[in-house]
Amino acid sequence: MRKPLLIAAGTFALASILLPAPSAVAQTTTDPNTTAEAPQDNKLVIYQLMTRLFGNKVALNKPYGTITENGCGKFNDITDKALDEIKKLGVSHVWYTGVIEHATMTDYTAAGIPADDADVVKGRAGSPYAIKDYYDVAPDLAVVVKNRMPEYEALIKRTHDKGLKVLMDFIPNHVARSYKSDAKPAGVVDLGAMDDQTKSFAPNNNFYYLPGKSFVVPAGYNPLGPLKGAREDGKYLETPAKATGNDVFSEAPSINDWFETVKLNYGVDYQNGRKTYFAPVPDTWKKMRDILVFWAGKNVDGFRCDMAEMVPFEFWAYVIPEVKKVKPGIVFIAEAYNPKEYNAYLTKGKFDYLYDKVGLYDNLRKLMRQEGTTEDITKIWKEESNGFSSKMLRFLENHDEQRIASKDFATDPRRAIPAMTVTATLASGPVMLYFGQEVGEPARGAEGFSSEDGRTTIFDYWGVPEHQKWMNQGKFDGAKLSPEQKDLRDFYSRLLNLTSKSEAIRKGRFYELQDANNLGKEYNQRHLYAYLRHTPTQQLLVVVNFSADKTYRPVINIPADALKAMGLSDKKFYTYTDLLNGGAALNTLNLTLAPLSAHVFEIKPR
Repeated sequence: MRKPLLIAAGTFALASILLPAPSAVAQTTTDPNTTAEAPQDNKLVIYQLMTRLFGNKVALNKPYGTITENGCGKFNDITDKALDEIKKLGVSHVWYTGVIEHATMTDYTAAGIPADDADVVKGRAGSPYAIKDYYDVAPDLAVVVKNRMPEYEALIKRTHDKGLKVLMDFIPNHVARSYKSDAKPAGVVDLGAMDDQTKSFAPNNNFYYLPGKSFVVPAGYNPLGPLKGAREDGKYLETPAKATGNDVFSEAPSINDWFETVKLNYGVDYQNGRKTYFAPVPDTWKKMRDILVFWAGKNVDGFRCDMAEMVPFEFWAYVIPEVKKVKPGIVFIAEAYNPKEYNAYLTKGKFDYLYDKVGLYDNLRKLMRQEGTTEDITKIWKEESNGFSSKMLRFLENHDEQRIASKDFATDPRRAIPAMTVTATLASGPVMLYFGQEVGEPARGAEGFSSEDGRTTIFDYWGVPEHQKWMNQGKFDGAKLSPEQKDLRDFYSRLLNLTSKSEAIRKGRFYELQDANNLGKEYNQRHLYAYLRHTPTQQLLVVVNFSADKTYRPVINIPADALKAMGLSDKKFYTYTDLLNGGAALNTLNLTLAPLSAHVFEIKPR
């Protein structure tokens, strides 16, 4: 049994604190506890769900199980009721992950879809990032395979009817080795159809080739463990061999490479000093523009762009404005991992938002594991994302990362309470939740291709047990959740609704209080973190305790410079109302901070 959830407001002393009253004071730029950045209201609240897994009601979970044995979620499983409950969490956007047709070991030849070779497919279900047809959706996700596109279109409409927006994947860097579009619109020339395969590189080729060489399946690859996959014989006919998706220019990629994929050519000659050929516009750029416009025409509201940094930002600078001509307001989110390139992908590449994985996520992860200090958070806002924090998409889970509740990460899902509060409220950029995170899904078991690594598989057919308790056979009422899980989900709901509605969180300035409090008797800066978010009409104080076992009783000091930054003077007394946990307004900042607690106080005159 999980320990009870500890998020309620603590005990407060009765001493009163005199704070100044509001006045219009300009933000200074020399204070080391804040930045000159003018926040933008970019507070998208994104709910990511793996479409194949979300609606799956089957609980067998047989390793390497087939779609018949282990089941598979469908577009139609994401019902009005499911969307209502997602929206109640405070969500504005739903990212439907794994929609586009990808290579799979499941046989759909009866529906006219060519079968794939198990030797170049990862997992029984296949990786949703090894695209087989950019113009089609995965047949796994349809109740009636021939109606798969109408079923997706109906989901888009259903989502919009609930006041939610739709995000989907765009995978620009690589495709499945078996790529061949059988659903492309009339007049569309397929990728590679016009390539000169006698050349390893040509500016208008869509792929990179290794002339005179044939592809070699990595030695030791065993697609289905003890079982046998379709066409599995350790061979795959591809002559000439194409370069592999993770920039491997060899006919024999290793088993650790993305050997199931091939690299797309955006006009960069990797084997000759990465010389670029961007004028005239490369053929791949035009083809990818047309693919994005196709999906924009389905009325999706944005794209999460996989491994965006493996594609030159010059392509993004070309394609994003082109797509926005067709659908103004459509958003582009880059999966990005190199802080040195963030500014280029935002300013030159025209992205709306970037992942903040190697910055805030990595450092909060250390704190959740009781390994880091809050100084790591300071470095993020002060250095790494200074000037564009409103553009950084922040999260604690996604399909690539380990589950918080897994033994490989934090074990106890309550450790997300302070970290998720910081994730959601530190800045004015987007925040994301991964399905199952809100009920403490631990990703136990080896699913097949995926080992027991703390992640929910994206390669196998599988049920997600704790999520299934909330789903309750399609009722989406949480009836099978434990009291602790219901409390955890309630925390996420309160936090994300506050995040989506609070003016100060959505567009307020930031002021850190660590320097003002680090000499306090009970203020352990290693575990406690405090800051202000403020606009002229709302002032908030956020205080969190990352310690898993220690209670602290600090007296929070808001210094004169911080008061001035918030436009406060010394004419009135103030109260503090905890908007996250509820309770009566308080007259003191002499706090008791329980382990793994988080508080968001609104400051108002008495």
